[in-house]
Amino acid sequence: MTTQNGSAQTLAFHPPRSSTVMPAAALTWPLAQIVDLFNLPFNELLFRAQQVHREHFPEAEVELATLISIKTGGCAEDCGYCPQAARYDTGVKAQKMLPLDEVLNAAKAARDQGATRFCMGAAWREPKDRDLEQVEEMVREVKALGLETCATLGMLGAGQAERLKVAGLDYYNHNLDTAPELYGDIITTRDYENRLDTLGRVRNAGIKVCSGGIVGMGESREQRAGLIAQLANLDPYPDSVPVNNLVQVKGTPLFGTEPLDLLEFVRTVAVARITMPTARVRLSAGRREMGEAIQAMCFLAGANSIFYGDKLLTTGNPDVEADRQLLSKLGLRTRQTTTDARCELTP
Repeated sequence: MTTQNGSAQTLAFHPPRSSTVMPAAALTWPLAQIVDLFNLPFNELLFRAQQVHREHFPEAEVELATLISIKTGGCAEDCGYCPQAARYDTGVKAQKMLPLDEVLNAAKAARDQGATRFCMGAAWREPKDRDLEQVEEMVREVKALGLETCATLGMLGAGQAERLKVAGLDYYNHNLDTAPELYGDIITTRDYENRLDTLGRVRNAGIKVCSGGIVGMGESREQRAGLIAQLANLDPYPDSVPVNNLVQVKGTPLFGTEPLDLLEFVRTVAVARITMPTARVRLSAGRREMGEAIQAMCFLAGANSIFYGDKLLTTGNPDVEADRQLLSKLGLRTRQTTTDARCELTP
């Protein structure tokens, strides 16, 4: 990266070949500033994050999103955290794509339980055109139920994002996972630019971008800041930012990694909120292991979305009743997509 006067910097910033990332000279959040945020006293950081949050969102509103695996296992990638990679012995068996009626039944159940966004994930490196036809039908039918639609299908090729847009897709998820300098230690079957190029195709097609990462993969605080820098300097930054805490699965290379201090996870949420003030910051994988107190601090830090339902692709998630009780204890209300009205949750 270079500064505005052209002098070299040490920040490993990887702009994509598309126009969706700001030029280095126009970075909104230099890495050093994000590191400074991470290093603030904990209470000060949360205070700043809550101030930013209240400027842009109702302070007690939480979006409920449900995630379903429409095609599980057998993935050709080597992501070191993922139990769906075919090369790892994790007990996850490759399955064919779910039939449409099963997906729709899951979507109806999610809607009836209060979810407003329905996310469909498939364990592909990239979808083939024949696969995309089935996904397009799912998107159309789920959209007709009154739900926001999201898909995560791997890398997208030319024209595929446009097809999903025509089908009615609202959001496309494609996480950056980690900072560029750590990325090669986690994944070798695709590079950082591949991910950024997909985000560019999604944005250029008029689909909202959902992109975040995973913490707890052995990274340093500066590398966590590097992930946030990549996300916050997208132009525009993602509409939704899922923050995942690594769920360790036996058989994956990252099994046995020293767990992240959960207060550091809260710091990551707060920094994401400050640097991406209008994004939905979502508590994603790893929430079941956090307990209520850490989740409450994450909401205070500016998280305003959760994955809602008993399972996330192949890993566990707090059950629906536990989430309803937690949100009720905290006095949080659910977002309503169609009218943006909010209703009180009851135990």
